[in-house]
Order: sequence, then structure tokens, then C-alpha cells
Amino acid sequence: MEVKIYKDKQEVAERFSKYFAELVTDAQIFHVALSGGSTPKVVFDVLAKEYGNKIDWANIHFYWGDERCVLPSDNDSNYKMTVEHLFSKIEVPKENIHRILGENDPNNEAMRYANLLEINLDRVEGIPQFDLVILGMGDDGHTASIFPHEIELWDAKDHCLVATHPDSGQKRVSINGKVINTAKEVAFLVTGENKAEKVDEIHNQKEGYEKYPASLVKSDSGQLVWFLDKEAASNL
Repeated sequence: MEVKIYKDKQEVAERFSKYFAELVTDAQIFHVALSGGSTPKVVFDVLAKEYGNKIDWANIHFYWGDERCVLPSDNDSNYKMTVEHLFSKIEVPKENIHRILGENDPNNEAMRYANLLEINLDRVEGIPQFDLVILGMGDDGHTASIFPHEIELWDAKDHCLVATHPDSGQKRVSINGKVINTAKEVAFLVTGENKAEKVDEIHNQKEGYEKYPASLVKSDSGQLVWFLDKEAASNL
């Protein structure tokens, strides 16, 4: 595991974008699972502005690690955010965008998306393998849409599962822990002082840290990078 600490969210976005551009440069086809949240929003802005004409977007296939079960026009939609901050600003073939259909029945959609991953991705011991999975972490220690109160979903039998937000009750479709850890590269994007407590507990393996889903991200390949700003890393 590698930990990279930068000044602020903007620098995290710039450094991650450089890392991403280097990963995709030599790839003929590159499969990436995107994350929602405020930090990816800044990342997408930087990618579009600084690398819009430098990356061959036709080689990249976009998926999501999780999605809220809402319409694609809803402000809660991770897909909508990505369209606004990245896809609307770059030339990417529509057939390269593989969104989770949040407007559909959650259980049926989780099954459909799991099948899509099996068809589109190479598999390692039966598990679909992304080239890169991008993750965020909530201030409760959740990642993708696996929350502490449903941590058993990490080991769900199916590649994709239906999770429930602990406060709102909103349904979400998420990839499971095996798909995350099977990826060739896994990158966390974590910024803000509200994340510092959980970053500290997980990285310093303080008592009870295993109850946070983010602590279960190990990366079978050994290629796990945490991109943090100074605020999120302030207790390390």
C-alpha cells in the first residue's frame, strides 16, 4: 500500500489525474470503475481540462463502483455528475459508457450489471478484473456503497449487490469486495478533515478498525494507493 499526501483537494485531483493518464497511455483497452463524491468531481474537471486532448478516450471503458437507485437526471446520480464534469467535455464513444441503471429495479439491476462485468472484463478465478477501481471513503468508513451496518455485503456471493443507506434508506447498487480487491490497481481519493478520524483508525489499525468497510480494501495485486490531502491525513 502506498500513501500519497498532498496540500489540498485540488492538488490531489491534479496528481491523481497524472497517475490516471500514465496508467491509460499504453493500454489498448482500459476498464475503470468510477466513484461518486466531491473529490472525483474535481478530478473529472482536471482530467477534462488538462488531459481532454491528450488521452485517447476511445480506449477507455467507464463503469461505476456504485450508484444510487435514482433516475440518471437526478442530482444524486453518480452518472449525472460524471456527465456534467467529464463526459460532456471530452470525446468518448457512447458505447464505452456502461452505467448502472439506477432507475431500474435494484435487485434486477445488480444481476444485470454483474453479468455485464462478466462479459466485458477478463476474470481471475471467476471474478471480473478492472484495470482500475477508484474509491472514496465516507466519514463513517464506508466505501463503494458498502456501509458498516451491512459490512457482510463485502463478501456477497454475487459480483454486484443491493445496499441500503443507513440514514436515508436509499437503495444503491454496488460491486462487492472481491471485485474491488481483484482489480489491477485500486486508488482511494480521500479529502477533508471530516475523514481524518477514520483514516487514522484504519491506517494505524486502531481498536475496532475492522468494522469499517474501507479497511477491507487490500488489493490482491498489491497496487493500492491512497491519495489524501493534508486535512484527511492530519492524524497520521
